[in-house]
Amino acid sequence: MLVVPSTASDQTELLNELNEHRGELGERLGIVLTEASAQRVVATMPVAGNRQPYGLLHGGASVALAETVGSVASMLAAGPSRSAVGIEINATHHRAAVDGMVTAVATQIRAGATLATYDIRITDEAGRPVCTCRLSCLLRDNPPAGGQVPPRNTQATSANAQ
Repeated sequence: MLVVPSTASDQTELLNELNEHRGELGERLGIVLTEASAQRVVATMPVAGNRQPYGLLHGGASVALAETVGSVASMLAAGPSRSAVGIEINATHHRAAVDGMVTAVATQIRAGATLATYDIRITDEAGRPVCTCRLSCLLRDNPPAGGQVPPRNTQATSANAQ
């Protein structure tokens, strides 16, 4: 299993690489990863630009944010040259957010050789719960449907068996 680099420089390098390869949806939603390891991933997302017609943060945007942080953590748990694909997500929306930023924290529940599961908490700027999710990802040797594993600097991480 991959773990977060021990130096601030290595962590910054890993975050830069992950943010560069966060995908089109992550870019459109304005998701920025701020912490990353197989055990915990943190990201922020602006409410502005991600609202539904009532002016509230769209629930689908919250779920996309949750799947992003959980999938990144699962990818790090999978290890170099492997991939992680979401197979199940659930969400409970607790309160509306109308402005500012929301923060998602994915915390590993369990990661094995083929499955990783994360608890994801999304909060507003006051630390109040906006949404909670659980994500399970299948860890694979090859991405499905001809996809490609994003390039990763494996020197910024180290292998660590549990």
